[in-house]
Amino acid sequence: MKLAIFGGSFNPPHIGHLTLASAVISLGYDRVILVPAFESPFKQGVTGVNPQDRLDMLAASIPADTRLAVDDCEIRREGVSYTIDTLDDIARRYYPDGKLGLVIGDDLAQDFPKWYKYEEILKKADVIIASRFLSSLNENTKLDLNNLQYPHRTLDNVVIPISSAIIREKIAKNEAWKYFVPQGARVIIEECGLYSQLPMPNSQLSSALIYRMEDATRALVSPSRFLHSRNVALLSADLCVRFGLDYRRGYLAGIIHDICKSFSTQELINIVKRNGGKISEWEKKKPALLHAPAGAFFLKERFGIQEEDILEAVRVHTVGAKHMGQLAKIVFIADKIEVTRPSVRPNIRELCQHVPPTMSLDELFSLILNETVDFLRSRHPSGV
Repeated sequence: MKLAIFGGSFNPPHIGHLTLASAVISLGYDRVILVPAFESPFKQGVTGVNPQDRLDMLAASIPADTRLAVDDCEIRREGVSYTIDTLDDIARRYYPDGKLGLVIGDDLAQDFPKWYKYEEILKKADVIIASRFLSSLNENTKLDLNNLQYPHRTLDNVVIPISSAIIREKIAKNEAWKYFVPQGARVIIEECGLYSQLPMPNSQLSSALIYRMEDATRALVSPSRFLHSRNVALLSADLCVRFGLDYRRGYLAGIIHDICKSFSTQELINIVKRNGGKISEWEKKKPALLHAPAGAFFLKERFGIQEEDILEAVRVHTVGAKHMGQLAKIVFIADKIEVTRPSVRPNIRELCQHVPPTMSLDELFSLILNETVDFLRSRHPSGV
């Protein structure tokens, strides 16, 4: 297997890093090994996070991509690592076919002959010079790569206008940053409060759980049903903010409320019976209603969801129930009037988008419940 090494601080890893690593594959390599530094000799004193956090972010950024690997040899070695030591370590453990590739930025190319044991590096690795965003902006760092006095290959990679330093600054200033980094890294940054002086979200739910359940829902329902679920999640989150609840709980309950919607009738019956649930006469007549109680059982059984207010919101979102909690009422409302629902009166939809400060959640719930009953009666005058 032909291998290349791409080292750096990855503080944090971002889409530019992964785009560059992917481009290296196009040179004929089978896999690129990403090697986060314990302490970069080129960025000593750079603030950020500890090496383990950077390692975790990098590993979380490349799910299911067999072209990329992460190696922690420099973190285990601690201190400033020399490239020659990393090359020897990787070659000893990975048994590559032929020489390793060594990716360096064009901002470092001029000084590469000054690197520790530079001539030994050239014997053991093919140097690959990639364009970097910051060097592309700085005229003083641009150079004619053809004039370099050592063998090398140039990588015609796309230069994405972002850097780890810019991302750190944006996070610290609470500016837009989330889509500059892969989702896995974003979860860790949010969960651990990395690079930020802002207080952590006051919520018992982790971002990782919410992302995981959103992915699970998307995999289990149709695209149109997922769009409905996400719209319910957004409106539930907005209504939670309006009524003083945790918006993350609203979003999670909304995104998973229809997770069993695409299951067959027999699958729904099996889930309910397996968990000791009862099937009402209405559910026997209309088995599709079972997707709500079955969904609550399924979420607890398959994914370990234990939060009773979230399970209740899923369980009763279709027909409601006595003594519903606040979150259940919010998800019920959002499910009935989200923006893709047909036949919702414009004034009702506008009301839910701009709930008057004098209106209570119970008043809004009663209004939507009555609207739903009236709509169902209009469709089924006989009561069937």
